[in-house]
Amino acid sequence: MLELQVIERADTAALALDPVKARILAALSTPGSAASLAARVGLTRQKVNYHLRALEAQHLVEPVEERRWGGLKERRLVATAASYVVSPAALGPLASDPERSQDRLSASHLIALAARVVREVGELWRRARESEKRLATLSIDTVICFRSPAERAAFTRELTSSVAALAARYHDQSAQEARPHRLLIASYPAPPQP
Repeated sequence: MLELQVIERADTAALALDPVKARILAALSTPGSAASLAARVGLTRQKVNYHLRALEAQHLVEPVEERRWGGLKERRLVATAASYVVSPAALGPLASDPERSQDRLSASHLIALAARVVREVGELWRRARESEKRLATLSIDTVICFRSPAERAAFTRELTSSVAALAARYHDQSAQEARPHRLLIASYPAPPQP
């Protein structure tokens, strides 16, 4: 089971977002069969089996075991991931695109950038797994409390200057084996803790 799976197709996203199928998918964090899930999700075994076949067809669940009980066969399945994220790629031409944003300092531009990260990294990660390779990434996540808007502005200037200097020092587009990496730094007010 993957820790996370990025859903790239609209039909798969629609299936995962269906309330009944989502309940079944959540229940399959541990292996289960149509019979064992029926009572947990409040459906008949036949209806659960119908939903399981649809989830399996979209590779959201996979079989882990088959048991024989007399003349009956019980298939146990498990979710393919512990959690799922829907890529903006599932929206096709409706997906957000940072190139369409006029205001680079707006929340909508930041959201479009974050959506591009999900789309691009999701696709790269899927390809890496298919070829049994690792995907080189870097994530930094922190919360900074600024005493004033002036300090926030000073931090922004210093961070921009530091990143520009680092990029200038390490960027070499002429290198034969050069592989471009996208760097995104975002800042927004941290939501209150629950």
